[in-house]
Amino acid sequence: MTVHFIGICGTAMATLAALYKRRGHTVRGSDAHVYPPMSDFLADEGIDVFDGFRAEQITADVDLVIVGNAISRGNVELEAVLDRKQRYCSLPEAIRDQFLWDRRSVVIAGTHGKTTTTSLVASVLADAGRDPSALIGGICANFGSSYRLGAGREFVIEGDEYDSAYFDKTAKFLKYLPDIAVVGNVEFDHADIYADLDAILLAFSRFLRLVPRNGLTVLGVDSEHVEALRPHVKSRVVTVGLSAGADWRAHDVRSVDGLTVFEVSHAGQGWGTIQTTLLGVHNVRNILATIAVAADVGVDTAAIIAGVRAFRGVKRRMELRGEAQGVRVYDDFAHHPTAIRETLAGVRAAHPASRIWGIFEPRSATSCRRVFQDEFSTAFDSVDEAILAAVFRANLPDDQRLSGEAVVAGINARGTRARLIPTVPEIVTSVAAEARAGDLVVIMSNGGFEGIHDKLLAALGARVAG
Repeated sequence: MTVHFIGICGTAMATLAALYKRRGHTVRGSDAHVYPPMSDFLADEGIDVFDGFRAEQITADVDLVIVGNAISRGNVELEAVLDRKQRYCSLPEAIRDQFLWDRRSVVIAGTHGKTTTTSLVASVLADAGRDPSALIGGICANFGSSYRLGAGREFVIEGDEYDSAYFDKTAKFLKYLPDIAVVGNVEFDHADIYADLDAILLAFSRFLRLVPRNGLTVLGVDSEHVEALRPHVKSRVVTVGLSAGADWRAHDVRSVDGLTVFEVSHAGQGWGTIQTTLLGVHNVRNILATIAVAADVGVDTAAIIAGVRAFRGVKRRMELRGEAQGVRVYDDFAHHPTAIRETLAGVRAAHPASRIWGIFEPRSATSCRRVFQDEFSTAFDSVDEAILAAVFRANLPDDQRLSGEAVVAGINARGTRARLIPTVPEIVTSVAAEARAGDLVVIMSNGGFEGIHDKLLAALGARVAG
């Protein structure tokens, strides 16, 4: 079968393309402005990519066209597909029909922590010999990839609540046939898709209604909105969290020699001690969800503890990009105020005596809007220096666009030094001049941020050389 992807360079699309390739299909695709890292990933997978969209790239031998959710009417390749009535579908439909019907589908959902938890579950199951498949919205360090194709029963998949395609505005995770569903937390996000929190909760309630009676639902009870979803669940329920009464509960969380260490109890009884390189209480919750899933599918306690300890993280989730002149520069995908707050709090807990910089680019559809303006002002309490870049989506109306000036003023009012520095060259110049040995610089964006990480490391290195 020949499969053509329209809009191939997103992480999920590129990963699905690689899975099709591994199944023996002929795979190609097209996208605008093809660039690393996904262009390199696709090349390594032996997948041909057209740079730009042209109708003639949809040839008569194409058996299936998979349409990305960033593609809309007017795209010349899509118009050619519709004119010729060639077979097409959305990404989540393709995942379901090609990979999920004959597997135990483990779907990891929630506003935060999906990529890390999906990677954790897949890694722990793989280390335990269950040979799972996985589709992840990021690069899992243990696999060196965003996917795994195994022969085992479990298929672990990141369940995104974002929309499916231009012709299907329902959430992707509604296509994923969950036998085991994890909802770690729920908050408002994706303001370009959902009108309010109630709309988000409706999508999650529909997702949980898909779990069969003999399946399992794992709920993160530390999240205030998750409890509202429980009446929609028809399967067995297991709860996880730091809250009293959680079925799988973490307590005595501490930082020891660069590790996060905590105790786990199950049904009120001591279960074991977890050691992990992941920082922050949010990752404690991700690990608890992993434990609940792994235990339910039959992995023993010792193997779960070992698998969590062996987990090496996910690219762009507190990924150390380098060190120059004693200054460590980290890359993190955080863009929601809760994710920023918890990420920086985890760094502070692990490095109480260090000077910490938090540099944030408002880039996502939600973070560029005023909906979280007040929350952003409270998200940087754990840092010593906060820098806000220019709002990425400058074309939003003034009454909707986030005010960087207001956020910075709010951070300063709470006692943290904050500055609005619009451009990457200006940020690099300022930080390179002021940072000193022992500082930690955490750069947060859900985009490339113009390669700021390498530019900052180069500027710090040049300062040393000078």
